Amino acid sequence: REQVEETPQPAPRRIFQERQRITGLPLYLQGYLSVRHSRCQEFRAYWAELRGTMLFFYDDKKAPTYSQKLDISALTSATNVYPDENGSAQFILMLSNGELELKANDRECGEEWKGFILTVTELSIPPDQSFLPEQLRRMHEVLEKEKERRMMLKNCSSASLSRKSPPSSTSAALPVCFYAVSRQEATEMLEKNPSCGNLILRPGSDSKNYAITIRAPHIKHYKVVSKGTSYLLELERQVTLPSLQEVVNYFVAQTRGNLKPYVVRT
Repeated sequence: REQVEETPQPAPRRIFQERQRITGLPLYLQGYLSVRHSRCQEFRAYWAELRGTMLFFYDDKKAPTYSQKLDISALTSATNVYPDENGSAQFILMLSNGELELKANDRECGEEWKGFILTVTELSIPPDQSFLPEQLRRMHEVLEKEKERRMMLKNCSSASLSRKSPPSSTSAALPVCFYAVSRQEATEMLEKNPSCGNLILRPGSDSKNYAITIRAPHIKHYKVVSKGTSYLLELERQVTLPSLQEVVNYFVAQTRGNLKPYVVRT
């Protein structure tokens, strides 16, 4: 029998923070959902989270990492299905790569999930008069947050197009997290759009060397000095690496993946 919970409560703060760190996306809605892919016969119950235009599915409410995720940005429609014999509300998401059938505990819960999904994918509130006032208020809040997030992504994408390398390097040698921005601009990029990552490689203030700017969670800057065909990191213990990509890899490895290269997701 499927596991249900009449009044879903948020996950403990520690788990919420871990999920936030892993996904890097704002949380809009959460609760139990039963899921059936078009190729499957049976539904499977998950704890689900809607973050941005991604659905994350967890094996249980307290699991820190998701077992599946689904990008719903290419949603073409969300269609209601008649409730089953238990009164559970069902609806089908039609995506460019197939369909997904979702089942909520009841009609009200199902309408809420469908409404929030349509809000973040279409950037508008669905014209449905059955939503409760509190649901509509939250949908408007989510709509504004998602519009702001999309604008930040657009601004970051524009910045990535302007990436240039200092005279001492070639564009082929530049990691994807390199941006021709100042220290202040790098700081603003990391603070305004954490879902893109938390490590930026940028030109140094002297235009001859480089710098690493990170946010973990506080902003820090590290100088990267060009030494012929190698690069010197000025840390407590000096480290010499053969390429800029290895410089980025070093920071990621030393923090066990807590630092992630800043890349605009389109």
